[in-house]
Amino acid sequence: MEQERDALIAPSPWVLRWAPLVRESGAVLDVACGGGRHARYFAGRGHRVDAVDRDPAAIAALAGAPGVFAFQADIENGPWPYAGRRYAAVVVTNYLHRPLFPLLMSALEPGGVLIYETFARGNEKYGRPANPDFLLRHGELLQAVGTAQVVAYENLVVDHPRPAALQRICARVPG
Repeated sequence: MEQERDALIAPSPWVLRWAPLVRESGAVLDVACGGGRHARYFAGRGHRVDAVDRDPAAIAALAGAPGVFAFQADIENGPWPYAGRRYAAVVVTNYLHRPLFPLLMSALEPGGVLIYETFARGNEKYGRPANPDFLLRHGELLQAVGTAQVVAYENLVVDHPRPAALQRICARVPG
């Protein structure tokens, strides 16, 4: 249990793998940031990070984190708080709200990188989430990135930090 908790506090290995592609000191958007593990990681690398989550407690936990500008917003039911903003990277893990895909892609500057990892169909065998509304269909992330260059894509089952069916993508916007 402690190992699983630590894995949820530490940055995702997928995010760590592709973080070097993010333009040095470029702004990063951490969507559905939760406790802020990725926001803190990128801020520690010298990036200005906008972190958004609907949970006020999650946002409060980021108060005072150097380089992190946390914002509480319901991005599923309210307006997109980052209209017109461009980022060197958008990071999303363990979160899916399909209507956001176009907004996430349009938030990337030329050469910007989307690093996305979340649950996929088949995860219902391993636990939550099990609702198909929160599980990616086969190849769905590939379609979501449109004309962006796919740097890496995986659709797999992992054992760590717990068994789960995942899709992950790293894609770069032309420019």
